[in-house]
Amino acid sequence: MTAKYAIILAAGQGTRMKSKLYKVLHPVCGRPMVDHVLTQIEKNEMDKIVTIIGHGADKVKETLGNRTEYALQSEQLGTGHAVLQAEGILGDLDGMTLIACGDTPLFTAKTFSELFEYHKSKGAVATVLTAQAENPFGYGRIIRNEIGIVEKIVEQKDATKEEAAVKEINTGVYVFDNRELFHALHQIKNDNAQGEYYLTDVMEIFKNENKIVAAYRMKNFEESMGVNDRVALSKATKVMRQRINEGHMKNGVTIIDPDNTYIDCDVQIGSDTVIEPGVYLKGRTIVGNDCFIGANSEIVNSILDDEVTVTSSLIEEAHMQKESNIGPYSHLRPLADIGEGVHIGNFVEVKKAKIGKNTKVGHLTYVGDATLGKEINVGCGTVFINYDGINKHHTNVGDYSFIGSGSNIIAPVEVGDHSYIAAGSTITNDVEPHDMAIARGRQVNKKGYYDRYPVAKAAAETEKNEKK
Repeated sequence: MTAKYAIILAAGQGTRMKSKLYKVLHPVCGRPMVDHVLTQIEKNEMDKIVTIIGHGADKVKETLGNRTEYALQSEQLGTGHAVLQAEGILGDLDGMTLIACGDTPLFTAKTFSELFEYHKSKGAVATVLTAQAENPFGYGRIIRNEIGIVEKIVEQKDATKEEAAVKEINTGVYVFDNRELFHALHQIKNDNAQGEYYLTDVMEIFKNENKIVAAYRMKNFEESMGVNDRVALSKATKVMRQRINEGHMKNGVTIIDPDNTYIDCDVQIGSDTVIEPGVYLKGRTIVGNDCFIGANSEIVNSILDDEVTVTSSLIEEAHMQKESNIGPYSHLRPLADIGEGVHIGNFVEVKKAKIGKNTKVGHLTYVGDATLGKEINVGCGTVFINYDGINKHHTNVGDYSFIGSGSNIIAPVEVGDHSYIAAGSTITNDVEPHDMAIARGRQVNKKGYYDRYPVAKAAAETEKNEKK
C-alpha cells in the first residue's frame, strides 16, 4: 500500500485580515481554519502530516498540538520555498504527498481521497486539484494543450491576456510523488513578478522531463474557497454553516430558519429536536432528543439531556437534565447543574450550583455556589449571597423546603429538609429541618404619616384635576 503524507502551508501572516490573530487561526464555525484542514486530512489515514509554520508559529503549534509535525519557514519566500522546509522530515521517503493551504477550511476528506485515487490511477508525478470559476481573478490558471494535457500553471500576476481568460483555476491543492517533489523543488527559480519560489513551477519542470502531470477537476468550486480577508471569511463561514445545518436536518433535527441559525461544527444534536431562528449553539455543546431551543437562545459548551426546553436564554458550560426547562431571559453560568424536571423561570441566574429534581426557581432570582435538593420552591426575588468580598461561600438547601419571595440567603448556611423561610427574610444562621425561619423587622404603622410627605400634595392636585 502506497504511503500517504501531507504538508499544510500555514506560515503566512495574512496582512489583509488586518488582525492581531494570524490568518489560519481565524475561526470558521467554532474551529480555526487550519484545524478544519488538518481534521479533513486526518480522515484519510495519513502516515505523516507536516505543518509549515512561520508567523504565529507558537500559536499554531498550541492550536494543533501533536496531531502534526512542524517545519519552520523563518522567511516567507513563496510556496515552493515553504514546501521545501519539510524536506528534513519527508525528503527521503517513498509515497504520495498531499499539499493544502491552511486558509482553505471548506475542503472535505472525500475530495482529498478522490484526489489521491485519481493521482494513483494516472501514474502521475503530480496531480493538481482544479475547479471551474465564473470569476477566476486572483487564482492561478490551468493551461492545457490542444488535447487537454496540463502544460503549466500560471499565476494571476504572470498571466498573459489569453491565459487570464482561462476559467479553470488552481485550487492550491496537489498530490505529488514525494521523492520527485523534493527533487524538482531544488530546480525552481524566482524570476517572476513576485520574486518568489512558486510551487507551481515544478509542473513545468516535470513536463520538460516528460513526466506525467495530471489535473483532477472537482465539481464544487465553493469547496476550494480560500480566505484572505474578512469578506472571504464571512463567505466561508456561511458555506460551512449551511453544510452543518443541512447535516443536522438530514439526521432528524428541525431547523425552522437555517439561514438564521448558527451551529458550530462540533455540536451534536439528537433527533426530533426543534430549533427556532436566532439560535447560536457553540463549542462542544450536546443537545439530546426531543428538545426545544427557542428563538435567540445561545448555548455554549453545555449538555442538554432529552426533552429539555430553552426559551430565549443563555447557557454556558452548564448541564440541564431530562425534562428541565429555562427562560425566557435567564442565564446559566459555568458549573450550573439543573436537575430532572427543574423549572428555571424568567430573569434567573444560576452559577456553580446544583439544583435537584422538580425544584422550581421561578423568576428574578440569583442562585450561586449552592446545592438545592428536590421539590423546593424558590420565591421571586431570592438572592443566594455567596461573596464576602474576598471568598465565595456555599449554601445547602434540603429537600421539600420553601423559600419565600424576597429572601436573602447569606452563605455559608445550612437550610434543612422540609424547612420554611418566610418572605422578606435575611438568613444568616442555619435552619433546622421542619423549622420556619423569620428574619425581618417588625412592621410598625404610623397613623396619618402619608399626609406629611410631598406625594400627598401631588396626589391631591391630581384628584382635583380629575374632578374638573
